[in-house]
Amino acid sequence: MSIPFLKDDTLPPGEVQHVAPGIRRILCGNPGPFTFRGTNTWLVGGGSSVALIDPGPADEAHLAAILRATAGERITHIIVSHTHRDHSPGAAALQAATGAPTHGFGPHMTPPDQGGEGGDHAFRPDVTIADGAAVQGADWRLSAIHTPGHCANHLCFALEGTGVLFSADHVMSWSTSVVSPPDGDMAAYMASLARLAARDDRLFLPGHGPPLPDPAPFVAALAAHRREREAMVADALRRAGRATARELVAPVYGPSLDERLVPAAARSLLAHLIKLEGEGVATREGEHWEMKGGGG
Repeated sequence: MSIPFLKDDTLPPGEVQHVAPGIRRILCGNPGPFTFRGTNTWLVGGGSSVALIDPGPADEAHLAAILRATAGERITHIIVSHTHRDHSPGAAALQAATGAPTHGFGPHMTPPDQGGEGGDHAFRPDVTIADGAAVQGADWRLSAIHTPGHCANHLCFALEGTGVLFSADHVMSWSTSVVSPPDGDMAAYMASLARLAARDDRLFLPGHGPPLPDPAPFVAALAAHRREREAMVADALRRAGRATARELVAPVYGPSLDERLVPAAARSLLAHLIKLEGEGVATREGEHWEMKGGGG
């Protein structure tokens, strides 16, 4: 099943897009192969009670854009969906400018020396948000949904009474999400995706890319894609007999994959292999993997 990605996003960095009543988007100017055109910062509410979701990286221009957009208003909550460097480091300067407390599931859960090098290890939320907890302002209420997979402390947020879900990097409109062990977990990702599929939201607002209307078919396509990719991994490993995740990139993704994406692709394949190991159908020795029953 092909995934109907949305890549037509013309919002300039620093400008404000009014997406729905009480919801605004500001795009950070940090484009890249994993961030698309940049990180989305979402503003919920207005006046004396504004929640900000994902302040983005430490970026002076983006901070200035946020403060311009909320001039005459009061940011009361700084909410972090997860502690990757393109989402949470901007919280420190924003808190210094506004005095608003930070909210999140918790600090990054994987130390740098254990594979957590992509995390923002400086972030510690003032207020921890557990699965199912609510964050509330004068005229809005956000319910937290713990969705590990892309990042172990990843949260999505449902804006109650609206059918709007802030899906952060668990479901992005422009691309699939990177799932990189050990902080990323493919089994957890699939379980979290199933949890979102069971909801009836009408609009997803992602961490990167434009708003995603009618998200149900998109989420179904994401799940089907991951299942197909897992089958390709198992088949490639069976054919190879014994291989590392890096050695499986070419047979699974094809030889034309952008070289910049090969390391991330290998990490994603490793996540699939770990899931297969957990299901008892693959084994490993060091960095090498085999399907149970052998290859050939």
